[in-house]
Amino acid sequence: MGRYTGPAIRLHRRAGVNLGLRGRRASDEKYDRRLDQVPGQHGRDQHSKLSNYGMQLREKQKAKKIYGMLERQFRVFFARAVKMRGVTGENLIQLLERRLDNVVYRLLFSTTRREARQMVGHGLICVNGKVVDIPSYIVKIGDKISPKAKEANIARVKASLERWKDLTVADWLQLDPKTLEAVVARFPTKADAVIPVEESQIVELYSK
Repeated sequence: MGRYTGPAIRLHRRAGVNLGLRGRRASDEKYDRRLDQVPGQHGRDQHSKLSNYGMQLREKQKAKKIYGMLERQFRVFFARAVKMRGVTGENLIQLLERRLDNVVYRLLFSTTRREARQMVGHGLICVNGKVVDIPSYIVKIGDKISPKAKEANIARVKASLERWKDLTVADWLQLDPKTLEAVVARFPTKADAVIPVEESQIVELYSK
């Protein structure tokens, strides 16, 4: 099964939280109040209680939708997290946050992660001065990320930064607004991610 291309609001309502798929970085009361109703004609009347497996599956699905990943790739990231030192769930979140498409999103270069993934895939993002067109590329401490020096691309990034000027870049990234070059200052933590996902549930699901 390919990537979901339908209305993002359906995924938000199914998860019961704002997954950030529609470029809503800030809370919107008019939008958020619909999230407690699952999609469908009879969504208002559905209040079924999830089993433990259902809860674990829901957390995994939320993480996959937030970062725009399919099952096979998500399993690869989980396998890498298991091999790392430390807590597996926190390792998984760290790896997902270090994806290049997510870094572009965290730098406010784009409105959504989907747009960030498109920018990377089209070769509009450079790492250490070289174009990288792999959205799942994992950045390291000291890596320098910048938009490709193309007039239309630079204008696009500046427009995005202006749109989100009231927000701040993720703490683990350092951005020079004049040169538009950012540096990975440290590895991200679960607290940096600020996503509505219980990673421990994902670990329990894959540990069965």
